[in-house]
Formats: sequence, C-alpha cells, structure tokens
Amino acid sequence: MNNRQPAAREPFRVIKGLLLGYLGIGIAALVAVILLRNHPAEVNGPAWVRSIIVVATALILLSAATLAGRGSRGAFLRLRIISIVTTVAIVVIVALPGTFPVWLKIEQSACGVLMLGVALLANGRTARSRFADRQSGKQSVGSAR
Repeated sequence: MNNRQPAAREPFRVIKGLLLGYLGIGIAALVAVILLRNHPAEVNGPAWVRSIIVVATALILLSAATLAGRGSRGAFLRLRIISIVTTVAIVVIVALPGTFPVWLKIEQSACGVLMLGVALLANGRTARSRFADRQSGKQSVGSAR
C-alpha cells in the first residue's frame, strides 16, 4: 500500500463525505417512511424495504471506505464492487414504472448521484494507486487503466 502520497488518501476522504450524504438522505427517507406509514399512496412495501437497504448499505460502505482508507485491500475491493452494484440498482429503481412512490424515486435519484461519485472515485486511478504493488508495478486490487 502506498501511504506516503497524500493525493492517494484524498479520494477516500471525498468518498466518505459522499457516503455520509448518502446515509443522511437514507435516514431522512426512512424517517419519512415511518411518518407516512399510514398513507398507502405514499408508502408501500417496497418503500420500506428500500429505505432500510439504503441505510444498511450506507453503513457497510462507510465501514469499507474507512478501512480502505487505512489500507485494507479487502475493504477496498468491497467498496469498489458494492458501489457499482448499488449505483446500478438505483438506476433500475428509478427506471421501474410504478413500483416506488415518486418522492422515493426523487430521493433515489439524489442517492444515485452520490453513489456514482463514490463508484467513480473508488474505481479511479488515484484510489487504485494507493494499493499498487511497488515491487512489480502491478495493481494489487483491480487492473490499471
């Protein structure tokens, strides 16, 4: 792991900031779901499930980002994979007609923008350079592009 380059640490600070925003939006949506629970037009079963998943995913990703920032290769790989999968899932949720209330699709769109940033930074060259194998010049996690 390359700890000596401050630029290699910077993506993880930004990623954590984006994930804190994602967590904040997720908590706000979960509170909204709880408050609107008696209004079936505004809150359905999928809205409950999705709101809980967003908060759980945010906590898992924050943990992975923190550990990756400290040098954990496994956490870095989890961060890279989960951020891509989450972003794709959000795109599907926003695109599906009628499954989720409009307000939740708007919330998910905001989450999608944040998660796209996380996925791009986590899979970018600067973040990957932190885990470059100095002796062989090869990437330890992912491929160099």
